[in-house]
Amino acid sequence: MSFAPDPDTPDLEAARLAGRTFAVDLDLRSKTEAYDPVAWRSGDSTHPTLQLDDVSAIPFLIDIAGVEEYQHRGRLRAGDHDVYVTVTPEMTGYETYCRETLRLGAPEHLVADPVGPPIAVAKACTSGRTHERLVEIARAAGGMTIHPYMGIEDVWELATMLGVDSQGEVRVLSPPPPVTWIANDKAMFGELVTRVLGRDALVETRISRDTANIQADLRATAARHDRVGLKRTRCASAMGNAVFVSRDVQTQESAAQAVDEFLERTDWPKGEDVLTVAWLETDLSPSTQLWIPPLGLGEPRLDGIYEQILIGEERVFVGSRPSSLPAAVNRALAEDAIRVAAALQELGYVGRCSFDHLVTGDPTDDFAVVFTECNGRWGGTSTPMSLLDRLLRGPRPPYRAQDVVFPKLIGARLRDLLELIGDELFRTETGRGRFIFYNLGPLDGHGKFDVISIGSDQEDAERGVVDILPKLLGL
Repeated sequence: MSFAPDPDTPDLEAARLAGRTFAVDLDLRSKTEAYDPVAWRSGDSTHPTLQLDDVSAIPFLIDIAGVEEYQHRGRLRAGDHDVYVTVTPEMTGYETYCRETLRLGAPEHLVADPVGPPIAVAKACTSGRTHERLVEIARAAGGMTIHPYMGIEDVWELATMLGVDSQGEVRVLSPPPPVTWIANDKAMFGELVTRVLGRDALVETRISRDTANIQADLRATAARHDRVGLKRTRCASAMGNAVFVSRDVQTQESAAQAVDEFLERTDWPKGEDVLTVAWLETDLSPSTQLWIPPLGLGEPRLDGIYEQILIGEERVFVGSRPSSLPAAVNRALAEDAIRVAAALQELGYVGRCSFDHLVTGDPTDDFAVVFTECNGRWGGTSTPMSLLDRLLRGPRPPYRAQDVVFPKLIGARLRDLLELIGDELFRTETGRGRFIFYNLGPLDGHGKFDVISIGSDQEDAERGVVDILPKLLGL
């Protein structure tokens, strides 16, 4: 899917102006100019690329089973002459699968000694043999591009260090940290959306920084909606959310108890923004996937619209599939996403980005689309989408991408898994097969992995995950 409005349309220019005005109001340039020496420039792609999946800046991800193995997703973006670093070793057979079955090239894999938590991959690259090897690679090539999962401070500090030590041009393909956090902070992103599209483009949201006002926000929102949610601003995958039936939090005592328990559970730093939101009754939660080049080097590109597969009351993300929503809904999502992306580009955003939305009303007739948050990073939808673009020629087929957990597979080996799949295993050389596996590190300890199921149509793709895969695995 591709959609890009004429960049000279008044609507898009208004979005750019909103972004520029927001940047001035935040005095953003004074906060980002220090990062200019290692910011990615056109032409830097000729250098080897370091793929680095460091999720350490996102709160509560450590509670996700096997999250310390997610850093191996960086392998899916790496090719010949590239390098990727992890702290945990790859599972036996994974590199062979990537090279011989998926034909993803032959990058160099470095396993670093941990410096702090095992998910802090960028910090682990700053010392020891791994750092020495990265310096050697950058020095020999005259430079290096670091393409991180997310543009956190540790990544930019690593780039500066490698540039000094190698005397090469080391650049970072991501937004600088002050812009990264405008995108990934729900309160800041909400302000940007409001400036670009107006308050009605957001889920009804109230923001407070002290317990008394958070309690008042919860009661006020509960008086208007059947369900209400509390959100920390920088969490992902619903890990910092709480959802309440409104009648349960309408008294001062019940609201106080709900807020106190939420703030304690999420280790709230006193004075940090907390969002109170209307928890809308809809099962339609699409995401728009974008690529944003540096300002002046092209327009934001919409790479796809997806339906998110969410589970539980708090709507935890487990997977995605291409949108089957009506064309008018997709068009509305696309137009809003491109405008907000243009504003982000004016702030200095660079790289992969996605927006989460809700669709309310009747999608075939009278509907509305609203934003809920931005994921200013790689993620669970963009990773399989981009992998398919590497593996296939032509348009993406119908598919479903999802993480699955089969406790009976705890302790299983990758070789056993692939043998059970047999001819249904996708092979890049032939372009045939149904299943593509990735994020396989949690298989041994948790019986968990990610899979793409390709189908002849969407129903067939769904059947692959729900029915065919478990049967092939004998589950």
